[in-house]
Amino acid sequence: MTATDPALTAIAQSWCTLSLLHGKIEARIERALQAGHGLSAREYSLLDVLSRQHNGVGGHLQMKQVADAVVLSQSATTRLVTRLEDRGLLTRYLCDTDRRGIYTDVTEAGLTLLEAARPTNDSALRAALDEAAENPELAPLVRAVEELKVPV
Repeated sequence: MTATDPALTAIAQSWCTLSLLHGKIEARIERALQAGHGLSAREYSLLDVLSRQHNGVGGHLQMKQVADAVVLSQSATTRLVTRLEDRGLLTRYLCDTDRRGIYTDVTEAGLTLLEAARPTNDSALRAALDEAAENPELAPLVRAVEELKVPV
């Protein structure tokens, strides 16, 4: 395949279209969460991921797993955790079985903020998808997102 290969051009265009949809959704959610709750989309995502942890086997996430879940580097995730910890929304503690392991958990204040922000996030997501569905270029991607069967 060459750089001018039509298949590569089509893939590049598809990627640009997917990136456009992602950007529109993220921008809408970011504005809504900032305005309504003083949270960034990444902060909301981190609180959401950590709120799903539980005690017992496989219940806590390592920082690498958290970083993967919020699509950030480990160092960026650590900075984000520190900012939310400074706001009293998260807490860190040592793992009982491995003193090198550090867990992060959502505080009561963090859970309260997350629950207040969840409807804002959900309605901003729905509005962004509805708007994108009106664009013929983005409509197939919106349908694909809506049809995904992802376990909760």
